Amino acid sequence: MSDSAAVAAALRTEGADKAALRLDGVTCTFPSPDGRGQTYTAVQGVTLSVAAGEFVSIVGPTGSGKSTILNVAAGLLAPSAGRALTFGEPVDGINPHAGYMFQADALMPWKSALENVAAGLEFRGVPRREAEERARPWLARVGLDRFGDRYPHQLSGGMRKRVALAQTLIVDPKIVLMDEPFSALDIQTRQLMENELLDLWSADRKSVVFITHDLEEAISMSDRVLVLSAGPGARLIGEYRVDLERPRDVAEIRMTPRFLDLHREIWGQLREEVLKGYAQTKLK
Repeated sequence: MSDSAAVAAALRTEGADKAALRLDGVTCTFPSPDGRGQTYTAVQGVTLSVAAGEFVSIVGPTGSGKSTILNVAAGLLAPSAGRALTFGEPVDGINPHAGYMFQADALMPWKSALENVAAGLEFRGVPRREAEERARPWLARVGLDRFGDRYPHQLSGGMRKRVALAQTLIVDPKIVLMDEPFSALDIQTRQLMENELLDLWSADRKSVVFITHDLEEAISMSDRVLVLSAGPGARLIGEYRVDLERPRDVAEIRMTPRFLDLHREIWGQLREEVLKGYAQTKLK
C-alpha cells in the first residue's frame, strides 16, 4: 500500500470510529420478484455517515431504496456488498445501539399504552413493575400521562405515534431510525409530532436517520439532507447542509427566505429523479 493510500485508509477508519453510523459502499441485491432467476439491485455503492447527535434525513423517489438503507443500518438486512458500522464496530445482526420507529403502527393491540411503552424494557429483562414505572414519565413527556390505560384502538393516529415514539426512546438508543413515521397523519397533527420529536431530540441529542418523501419535512427538521437517485441501483447523489438556526418551529421555519432557497436548490436535483421514478412505474 502506498503512503497516500495508507493515509486515506487511516482517515476513513478515523471517520468511521467517530461516526454513530457509517455505511461503506453498501449494495443490496435481491432475487427478482418474477422468480426467473434474475436479480434486482435496490441500492448501489452507498456511502454515508451520521455523526453522534446529528439529525440526517434521506429523501428520494419511490423505489429508491430508502427503507433498504434503514434496514441495513438496523441490522435487519445484511448488504450484498459493503459494510455497515456503528461507532466503529461492524453491524453484525441487530444493531444494539439503534431504535427503529416504523411507518406503520407497531403497537401490540392487546397491550395498553403504558404496557406498550414498557415492553421494550421488559424484552431487555427489566421486571414488569419497574418497566411500567419507568414508562410513566415517558408517557408524560409525549403528553399522554392520562391515557396510559387506553388500548391502541382507543387512541387517535397522533396518539399512537406518540406512544410509538416513547416506546422507541425509553430504551435509550444512541441512534434513532425513523421510516416515514408521520406520513399517515393529517398536516396539523404531523407538524405537532415533528415539533414534539425535535423537542425530545434537542434534550438528548441522539443520532437520527429520518426517511421521508416530504422535502419540506426533511429540511425543517434536519442538520443534513441526503438525496438518493431513482432506482433500481439507487445511488447517493446529493448532500445538503441545513444551516437554519435551532430551535425550530417546523411551520414557521418554512416561511423563511433561507428555507425557500434550500428547498429550491434541493428540489432542483430531486425533481429529475422523481420524474424518472414515476416514468418507471408507468412502464410496469
